[in-house]
Amino acid sequence: MSPELKTILLALTPINELRGTIPVAIGVWHLSPLKAFLGACVGNILPIFFLLYFFKYLVDFLMGKSTLANRFFSWLFERTRRRFYKKYAFYGDLALILFVAIPFPLTGAWTGAVAAFLFGISYWRSILLISIGVVMAGVLVTLGTMGFLSII
Repeated sequence: MSPELKTILLALTPINELRGTIPVAIGVWHLSPLKAFLGACVGNILPIFFLLYFFKYLVDFLMGKSTLANRFFSWLFERTRRRFYKKYAFYGDLALILFVAIPFPLTGAWTGAVAAFLFGISYWRSILLISIGVVMAGVLVTLGTMGFLSII
């Protein structure tokens, strides 16, 4: 399997996403920083289309099949939107972009997709905001990886 394909596939995974993929692609598979960046961004953005699409159907299905699930998701959506609406209204779309862009554990495209769904952000707007955040994170991680590799 080519290093480019490995890079895309590794970036598809949750938790790892591009934050772990770019250093591996550059340091282990010896891809150029540009190829590592592009492959990791593509691999990190691809699952978001499916996640955002299927969240709605999964939640609707579960709410329709179970009274407990219906109560839980109703509570979750109401509570989340009530508690974070003021913050989201103040910071706007920048909040989601920065949440995805900051390369910390448990932030990224997968968690950003969950947040976008919980906040009720439209599908295409979520795709755009999360993609901007992924590209920003990719730039930060690539630059960090190149800086680290130049030190050792």
